Amino acid sequence: MYLFWLRVAVVLYAASTVAVFPAVLYRVERWRQICVHLASLGFFFHFVSAVEMLYLAHRWLPVGVREVESMLGLAVAAAFFIVWWLYDAISLGIFALPATFFLTFVPALGPDRYTFPSDGVRMSWLVAHIAALFAAYAALGFSMLASLLYLLQERRLKSIPKAGEDSRMLPLDWLPPLDTLERIAHSTLEFGFPCMTVGLVIGAVLVQETPLGAAYFRDPKVIASFISWGVYVFLLLVRRSAGLRGRKAAWLSGAVVVVMLFVWASNLVSHVHRFGAP
Repeated sequence: MYLFWLRVAVVLYAASTVAVFPAVLYRVERWRQICVHLASLGFFFHFVSAVEMLYLAHRWLPVGVREVESMLGLAVAAAFFIVWWLYDAISLGIFALPATFFLTFVPALGPDRYTFPSDGVRMSWLVAHIAALFAAYAALGFSMLASLLYLLQERRLKSIPKAGEDSRMLPLDWLPPLDTLERIAHSTLEFGFPCMTVGLVIGAVLVQETPLGAAYFRDPKVIASFISWGVYVFLLLVRRSAGLRGRKAAWLSGAVVVVMLFVWASNLVSHVHRFGAP
């Protein structure tokens, strides 16, 4: 039963992870309450699962990578609730809750290596994994393009010549207004984030059928992907909490795209994601 309770906790952690973003980024009180309640239930079932697992094994310490990951996820969730209770800092949940979900998701698949029921099912998951990450990269690229056009449009508007003077700027009258470009850059960022999250989760499922096991998460490409995901979260949080707009927001969007380029470059040293590898 401990595996059943852990799977229930993972579902609740996933729901709380979804709820924490509108609760923090948009400061919606209703989502804040939903997030805390879901995460509390997830922590409860996670604790029950951990106690039952150790009781059945007749030991007090976890053994094996998956048990350690589960206990570490429980520790992260506990730390989040302590900080939230003492300081009412739910904003930290935007990092803690997704981390807890990622740590407990793989152990919830079972103590043994997960296998897909057929090659067709595995191929469907692989297509979904690639499509989600490509959608995230495309959204980031479009956000970067909108940010660059914002900077060009801003410069053009500031350098409008007086009567009788010649402008050195290219004719950019066809560009949308600054506010439109700003909204495009931000909305594409928000669209790309869930795509990247789904892609990483599906990748964690796919690797369970390979002999790599936990070594998969030590691959440079995988490490860089999770770092880029953290940078992505940080960018969304800064844009919303600090109210950044205009030039600063455009430069921040560009910084995330630069991180994505490093992720793609890591394919050169990756053992499991190298393009063209057999």
